Amino acid sequence: MKAVIDTNVIVDVLQNRQPWCEDGKTIFMAVATNQITGCITAKQAADIHFFSRKQFTGQENVDQKARDVLSKLLTLFELLDSLAIDSMNAFGISNNDYEDAMLIESASRSGADCIITRNTEHFQVSPIKVFTPEVFLREYPLKNSNLTE
Repeated sequence: MKAVIDTNVIVDVLQNRQPWCEDGKTIFMAVATNQITGCITAKQAADIHFFSRKQFTGQENVDQKARDVLSKLLTLFELLDSLAIDSMNAFGISNNDYEDAMLIESASRSGADCIITRNTEHFQVSPIKVFTPEVFLREYPLKNSNLTE
């Protein structure tokens, strides 16, 4: 299964945001053990870098630390292109969030089977399946349910 993981799920794990990070960590482990193919878009990569920089504010080498986080993340997740056509087609999606409309377009174009997000409201018009992390893990049980232990 090819799943595009929304930025909110990625950042939950990177910043250990409770209570959401636990399901996110399980999804990361499913990607690491090749049970699913986890993807992020190039546009998301820039957003994740931005959020990582904020996390390291006040520390030395903020940009390098954020780049290191993103570099490690990209060893785990497949990077999908964000194309101009995705940006243009996103205007036609009525979901009240252009950024999520772009994600829908990139995921659809790349042949993803689903999107995993905590914000399913913005993805109600998606032509591909959308799950919260909790629902995804319930509907697609993993080989080892104790991956994060």
